[in-house]
Amino acid sequence: MDCKYRLSVIARAASLSLVTGIAGFTLLPVSLALAVEAAPHFCYDDTQHCGPSHWGELADSWKACKDGLKQTPIDISRAAEGDDLTGIRFYWKPTPLVIKNNGHTLQVNYAPGSTMRVNGVTYNLLQFHFHTPSEHTIRGVQSPMEVHFVHVNNEGVLAVVGVMMEDGANHPALQEILHNAPKHEGEVTVAGATIDGNTFLPRNRNYYNYAGSLTTPPCSEGVRWHVLQGSITASHEQVTEFGHFVTDHTTGFVGNSRPLQPLNGRRVLNSADD
Repeated sequence: MDCKYRLSVIARAASLSLVTGIAGFTLLPVSLALAVEAAPHFCYDDTQHCGPSHWGELADSWKACKDGLKQTPIDISRAAEGDDLTGIRFYWKPTPLVIKNNGHTLQVNYAPGSTMRVNGVTYNLLQFHFHTPSEHTIRGVQSPMEVHFVHVNNEGVLAVVGVMMEDGANHPALQEILHNAPKHEGEVTVAGATIDGNTFLPRNRNYYNYAGSLTTPPCSEGVRWHVLQGSITASHEQVTEFGHFVTDHTTGFVGNSRPLQPLNGRRVLNSADD
């Protein structure tokens, strides 16, 4: 999950009189938060000093990337039955198509008013974005892509829904994003166009649940992860096209997936039997 969603979190959480934790770090006043944009450069090529194994060394505020014990992504190979887990209810609406190329992914910003409710808590949808190949693996298997839907509740706690994208049929909504996305860093609002996050949801919405982190610096913990057990498809051509957006043109490295992190004794819960 890309860290640059944080300014959006601040804007959506402006109604909070005191910004408290997205556990692991605090929401900052906008004047301070703008400094986030000037954070050190990071990349995904681990042969370079900016790669994932070095993230924790690039800034004092990024130490969780190296020292955190509840980091994301993970391999989901065993999951205990989560008797207390409820199904996820998605109340997402179509939103104007606003696409941001932030240098690490393509991100679709969501207008206020779309929510999900899970385990008694309502979260507001902020944005969704993509990784290739998938960051999570299921029983050791990595998918060609993964989409992350980033939510926040009224207390500033983040919840992310991850959906695996497998090789298969062309995905029309993904194609619209790819067709209209800025070729370089920047943001575009596509005149007259809307997009519906529901088109990225599989029929099987059972999920794996665990306590994790952001998958980019500062790798802050306290993020509630929900990785859906069902998957959707994207064509090989679409995966390749997205790869062009996340290619490091200095090194030729293609991809924007953080390596798997140790489970460190965490429990992964299953909302339903496999």
